[in-house]
Amino acid sequence: MENLEAKSGMNRRDFLKAGGMGTLALTLGSTGVLTLGSKAFADTANNPTSGFGGYGPLVPDPNEILDLPKGFHYKIISEEGGQLTSGGKIPGAFDGMAAFEGPKNTTILVRNHELGTSAANPVVGTKPYDVTSLGGTTALIVGPNRNVIKEYVTSSGTIRNCAGGATPWGTWLTCEETRSETHGYVFEVDPRQPENEMSRTPIKEMGRFSHEACAIDPATGYVYLTEDASPSYLYRFIPNDVSQKPGALHKGGKLYAAAIGEIDDVAASTFKTGQKFGIVWKELDPHFCREDAAKHGCIQFKKLEGAFFQAGVFWFDDSSAGEKNLGRIYRYVPSTNTLELFYEATDAKDMESPDNICMTPWGDLWFVEDGAGKDRLMGITPEGKIYPFASNHLSDSEMAGPTFSPDGKTLFVNIQSPGKTFAIWGPFQRRNSARAREMSFAAPSKHFAPQVSDKLVEFAERQGMSILEAAAFVRHGLEI
Repeated sequence: MENLEAKSGMNRRDFLKAGGMGTLALTLGSTGVLTLGSKAFADTANNPTSGFGGYGPLVPDPNEILDLPKGFHYKIISEEGGQLTSGGKIPGAFDGMAAFEGPKNTTILVRNHELGTSAANPVVGTKPYDVTSLGGTTALIVGPNRNVIKEYVTSSGTIRNCAGGATPWGTWLTCEETRSETHGYVFEVDPRQPENEMSRTPIKEMGRFSHEACAIDPATGYVYLTEDASPSYLYRFIPNDVSQKPGALHKGGKLYAAAIGEIDDVAASTFKTGQKFGIVWKELDPHFCREDAAKHGCIQFKKLEGAFFQAGVFWFDDSSAGEKNLGRIYRYVPSTNTLELFYEATDAKDMESPDNICMTPWGDLWFVEDGAGKDRLMGITPEGKIYPFASNHLSDSEMAGPTFSPDGKTLFVNIQSPGKTFAIWGPFQRRNSARAREMSFAAPSKHFAPQVSDKLVEFAERQGMSILEAAAFVRHGLEI
């Protein structure tokens, strides 16, 4: 920051409060390759048509399924009720998803099914964890032509497999969004060894709670987990075995929840001049983790959803937080132990109820919405742009599970109900690790940076904190 200030002549406060941001838009559609129309639904007066600022206005899909930008194409590669390779039906309620490199230039998709104890199209496995529960996961082997070669069940007998997270060693952590005596756990699924013993053995020390998503810091092997409940807590699991191999997480570890400094009661605490705050992690009983988190005064979020780890930073969102209940995006930097409020939505046209999130190969942060009306897939750039990339015509069904193929040339995403998995391709930007690092550590532009008072700016400077860090603390009840 000092070097930037020296070069620009701006002090830290000017830099963090400066900036501006245009809006962007995009579109496409059809079950095959489509030629796009010219009508757009967003103002494009100041928007670039391609590149790092987005991909231009969305073009209405004549099939009224999925709008995308000009030059992009989609195909529906899997639909609820279709045929699995084994002959059974493709389960419903498509949700979280991850993509892995497969043999012979294929992509292996692992997909969650957010089903409970009744469903028109349940997950029917051969070795379920619980025969009365109808959720689980499936896998799709997708060829370089984006056609499905094989589709099969990889785990079964779980409840409300909502989101989860990919591991650096090529497996999928599927999370149950429920909590009972026998459910509310994380399961590790290896798509290359479907329904093996590991896939039906809950990792109980990762907590019994209404899980949403998780992400792993590849530098340490620590797992960060979000909770879809109200209130919800942010958890961290430190494995006993950090070898980062299939099954290592089953060897146990310790579960923690995030708290602010050594404060026991966040809502009643007050900052004092000269006081320094950071995140501390309170150890929990994994079977009663919510109760312990409350007892230890851990940070209470409103309703946590998506999670993603990239370039040294853990990103997560709170879907209905903020003054207008439109959602927030946070980032936690383990190396500095810093929690920052990156974006608090104030206008539904920019963000409404963010859910699953991912980082693009070229460094933008993308999130899908689960709000009212037509949900979208939106992007935020390190340069301070926010733009839509896709819009779902089905107003009563959310988008879910955005994930890129290992080569970065294909985006896979779901519509939850009736379940559809899409393969999307077009002029995506090439991989850019430098922009990914920039996204991790850049201050957000004024357009979507947290709105703060001069008093908070002065306070942050006195405390030696970033404005984003101070804003995160204040949003959780700490007075200045």
